[in-house]
Amino acid sequence: MIRVLTPLVLLGLLSACDGGGDPVQQALRDASAANQAAAARTTEQMQAAGHAGHAMGGSTPGATLGDRAFAASEAEMHRKMAAASGQTIDQAYVAKMIAHHEGAVAMAEVALRDSRDPEIRRMAQSVVDTQTREIAEMKAWAPTAPPAN
Repeated sequence: MIRVLTPLVLLGLLSACDGGGDPVQQALRDASAANQAAAARTTEQMQAAGHAGHAMGGSTPGATLGDRAFAASEAEMHRKMAAASGQTIDQAYVAKMIAHHEGAVAMAEVALRDSRDPEIRRMAQSVVDTQTREIAEMKAWAPTAPPAN
């Protein structure tokens, strides 16, 4: 009796699927959509806080001098990353990493402009040099095969 029920139970479970495709891929799509929505909400909140800060004299309450120095470049990086996209994982990765690297360069330029610490200035210059080179590499990248449907 158990030998008959086990295949029937499995058949019942499998038939309960709606035929919508691979459940793992669907879970990944759902997680990706949730992450994108969370990133968009975070960007909106940061922009709202930034606009509120400008209205109140240019700073967000509780923000330190260091926080304020990087606020514009950080907000711009997050905005660009949220807007960057691609048809494939590879294209989206490259688009988002270009935005991320451009943000890193902008923050390093703030450090070069305002820091007097030689070690910080050395690290910031290294970030500018390496990230600028990597941005050029990513912009030159082209997909090697058409995206699979």
